[in-house]
Amino acid sequence: MPKPLRQIISGEKAVVTAVTAEGEVGRRLRDMGLSPGTEIKILGRAPLKDPVSIRLRNYTLTLRNSEADFIMVEKVGE
Repeated sequence: MPKPLRQIISGEKAVVTAVTAEGEVGRRLRDMGLSPGTEIKILGRAPLKDPVSIRLRNYTLTLRNSEADFIMVEKVGE
C-alpha cells in the first residue's frame, strides 16, 4: 500500500509509485529523478526529523518533509 515518503524510516528501501504535487513543485521533484519506478533508500533524518536524506540514481538528495509528503512510495519487499 503506497504511503508518503515521510513515513519510511531510516535504512529502508522503497520504490516511488507517484508524485502527487502539481505545478512547479511537481515538475521540480520529477526533474530531480523522483519518478514512478525509481528505487530509493532512506539514508537518515536531521535531529528534528526534517529534512530527510535519500539515495537514488547514484546520488544523494535532501528533501524537506513538506516536499516528501508529495512522494508516494511502497517499501521494497512488501
